[in-house]
Amino acid sequence: MKRMISIIRNRSITFKLVFFILSSCAVIFSVIFTYNYGVSRRLLIEKIEDAAGTLISGTVHAIETKILPAEKVPEYLSNAMANPNVDEKDIVGFIRSALKKNPEIYGSAIAFEPYMFKKEHYYYSPYMYREGSEIEYAELGSDSYNYFDLEWYKAPKELGHSVWSEPYYDKGGGDVLMVTYSVPFYREIAGKDKFAGVVTADLSLSWLKRMVDSLKIGESGYGFLVSKEGKLITHPDKSLIMKGSVFEADDVQVGGTLSIVGRLMDKEEIGFVLATEPSTGKEVWIAYAPLPATGWFLAAVFQKAELLEDLYKLNRVVAAVGIIGLLFLAAVIILFASSITKPLKLLALRTRNIAKGNMDFDLPGSDSKDEVGSLSRAFRHMKIELVSYIERLTRATQEKEKIESELKIASNIQLGTLPEVAPPYTGRDEFEICATMKPAKEVGGDFYDFYFIDAENIVFTIGDVSGKGVPAAIYMAIAKTYIQAVAKMIKEPEEVMRKVNIELARDNVSGMFVTVFFGILNIKTGEIRYANAGHNLPLVIRRHQDPEFFNGNGGCVIGAFESAPVGGGTIQFQPGDILFMYTDGVTEAMNLDREEFSNERLKKLMTISKEEPIKKMVKNILSGVEAFAGDAPQADDITILALGYFGEAGHPE
Repeated sequence: MKRMISIIRNRSITFKLVFFILSSCAVIFSVIFTYNYGVSRRLLIEKIEDAAGTLISGTVHAIETKILPAEKVPEYLSNAMANPNVDEKDIVGFIRSALKKNPEIYGSAIAFEPYMFKKEHYYYSPYMYREGSEIEYAELGSDSYNYFDLEWYKAPKELGHSVWSEPYYDKGGGDVLMVTYSVPFYREIAGKDKFAGVVTADLSLSWLKRMVDSLKIGESGYGFLVSKEGKLITHPDKSLIMKGSVFEADDVQVGGTLSIVGRLMDKEEIGFVLATEPSTGKEVWIAYAPLPATGWFLAAVFQKAELLEDLYKLNRVVAAVGIIGLLFLAAVIILFASSITKPLKLLALRTRNIAKGNMDFDLPGSDSKDEVGSLSRAFRHMKIELVSYIERLTRATQEKEKIESELKIASNIQLGTLPEVAPPYTGRDEFEICATMKPAKEVGGDFYDFYFIDAENIVFTIGDVSGKGVPAAIYMAIAKTYIQAVAKMIKEPEEVMRKVNIELARDNVSGMFVTVFFGILNIKTGEIRYANAGHNLPLVIRRHQDPEFFNGNGGCVIGAFESAPVGGGTIQFQPGDILFMYTDGVTEAMNLDREEFSNERLKKLMTISKEEPIKKMVKNILSGVEAFAGDAPQADDITILALGYFGEAGHPE
């Protein structure tokens, strides 16, 4: 090593520049290239996983959107069949009307127990199905088609509740591959409910292939659907459809796509796993998701190498460009080094450059024994310090600008997640909603939300996360997403809050929590069911009366611990009543004298604004808080959500 150092030290300046600069650049380029490849690969895989999850969840939603509405028809018809006075004309009319109003249903039958409808008929099951654009009629039930022994009839009879059948080819019925939703019905005989028959709705599965075929990422990606018994409903290999079971994959398929899907069938969430295809030996990703309504299982297979091919090509190009760049840099260094044969002139020139603030130049090495080396040492230290200072200053300025820009983008993204409020539901006269949020920083922890969960019920939510800034905004987004997801599945406010609390409290290492007032308004009746998780009590403004603070249960904040109690109950609204909700950024807003706005000032200002339109009322309260605070900095996020109920008569003009 010493000999090599000695040899390099005594070589020419040109050699030293070429050797050290190219070596350094080669090392730096190798590190950057390796790091960039690793990060790019990880980010690409994450994007692929997100895209696959989004694609497969969208397909699940699309499939269930077709399946779930079909459940309503037999449930409605089963209620009608409980009436013993319906005749044959009524039954045929019911079925025909149901098919006309529900184009997604292929066919429907009402199958009676022996002698239940007509004492002289052992079989009686009118069936209507689609034949092109026409609705055809068929009478099921015969010695060759004994529907009493078929699964779609036996299962609901034995279980006593509605069931989806396994996919089957209904020879003698619709003569197509279909799935059937069967609902039992009963009639009162001798004072007791007795099983009388089954109402069915058939869905042809021809549309499933088109829908699952759209589940594709890359050139060779494909999707397939598995029934709850493990049979393949759709698959690119038609020979596998409705043949065998993924639970019985042979040895060739062990470790392959079908056997892995068989082991994943008990999963209840969307997932993403790596597997090896038996036929090709290539690695593939499998994205999967269950269909809760039917117990089916959807999977999509994507070739790993195919999706990463662009990344491989890009890195080969980057490597080639890097090598060419190093060769070009060597040529530049050689040409540049030849210009330092006149060292004094060069140093004089560099001195003038320093005076002008131009640091983009090289100096001879300080360890060399030539004339330039002895003169350059004094300049080298000065240049290094100046360059370092300028770089630090430049980086600090760039980082500050970057942070400010990112916070501005984050603020726009956060506000974009909140629903529109001007107006949110055009043409809905039964109620009116107005909301506003003013973060204390670029992003905040307050939030509000509202959305319909069915035709008559609208959810409204306001919440306040502990803390400020980016952590609170992230926790807010998580809490808001949990609440919305759970509210669409569970219709009871207190149960929604308990479920969300469990999810937020689990592994909550940050110690953050959130207060929430969650309600569901029935726009037909005016009833509000609510749950309060430690949030400020709202104001209730009854029509033509002074506002009063709501005296309902307060409950405890959610996210702190899993067993937190939640308060709840109901409020009955009459047309003209208003519920005014807010976060503590309103009542705890301070002026320069450290006085709080307070509940009393809020109630007083609300009394003045009680007859104003809701939008003007919200504006008045926000303006009043801002006027009270004056030049004092805003210490907390301010959020307001006002809900007015007007009933079926609508908003008064």
